[in-house]
Amino acid sequence: MAVRNDGKVRIGLIGVGNIAQNAHIPAYLHQPDVELVAVCDLNKGRAEEVARKHNIAHVFTDYNEMVKLEDLDAVSVCTWNNAHAGATIAALEAGKDVLCEKPMAMTVAEAEAMRDAARRTGRLLMLGFVNRFRTSVGMIKELEAAGKFGEIYYAKATILRRRGTPLGWFTDPKKSGGGPVIDIGVHVIDITRYLMGNPEPVRVSAAVYSKFGDYKTKAVSRWEAFDKDNLVFGVEDLAGGIIHFANGASMVFDVSWAANTAETPLVSEIFGTKAGASLEPFVIYTEDEGYLVDEKPVVREVNIFDQEIRHFVDCVKTRQQPISSADDGVAVQKILNGIYASAAQGKEVTL
Repeated sequence: MAVRNDGKVRIGLIGVGNIAQNAHIPAYLHQPDVELVAVCDLNKGRAEEVARKHNIAHVFTDYNEMVKLEDLDAVSVCTWNNAHAGATIAALEAGKDVLCEKPMAMTVAEAEAMRDAARRTGRLLMLGFVNRFRTSVGMIKELEAAGKFGEIYYAKATILRRRGTPLGWFTDPKKSGGGPVIDIGVHVIDITRYLMGNPEPVRVSAAVYSKFGDYKTKAVSRWEAFDKDNLVFGVEDLAGGIIHFANGASMVFDVSWAANTAETPLVSEIFGTKAGASLEPFVIYTEDEGYLVDEKPVVREVNIFDQEIRHFVDCVKTRQQPISSADDGVAVQKILNGIYASAAQGKEVTL
């Protein structure tokens, strides 16, 4: 990559909806060595508004045209899920490095095509698995590398919303590819697998349920996407199951947008032969002098999007491989699509 004389990396954004405006753009603006030079969105008015607000020079409605810019080093792909593969591959083939939001794609075939494009072009492809950048996660990974946990053989992954189905494209399977599994489940499944040491998934047994849809519960708020015309409710609102890995370890998971249960934020727990750990609450379960001990480390959590973007920019400049790689994206995509396949077939599936 040819970095400017001032050391800045030139960034473009494909898709300037919620995640771009509320996470990626603010995080890029916090980096002193970044210049935002281009935005692209199907909604031209929205793209122009974002460009004016942040003094961004170039506006596009076709990402194939945007990635031709010579004055561009890397892009964030923040589109609907169904455009991740096309936008990412176009950028990679145009010689740009890419940070693609989660989930990687709609299908395993798309995810593998994205990974293969990165390998073929020699460009960086980083996945937006933002929870990997929690301070607590970094500490667990350090302890894991030091042998603190022994063999990690079992894990739990949970996010449960009582009434939290978003309004907008998220519930249209043609745009999103699924419901809470592919929206929030991807976060907790990825971070739990990461804490387990990124074992290779081999089998999934799962069930999904669609019981609430466009619920009319009173006195609750609904998160709204920018695009919420022609609402379609064609995805699940709860799922659960078990994921088996090649090393013999397994992970149980459950996720929901709507369910009659207590709200449960992201909970990730690993079980090792020497010790275990959980996020939210952050606890290490271990022994000391033969006694059971719960250790509660003191860590200062930081803005994880700032950390994610900082890591991406550093990777672009130094050519180091990101900690959330294309291979990780493919592995997680296999799990996500395996969950839906298992539920549709009513049996365990091999990935």
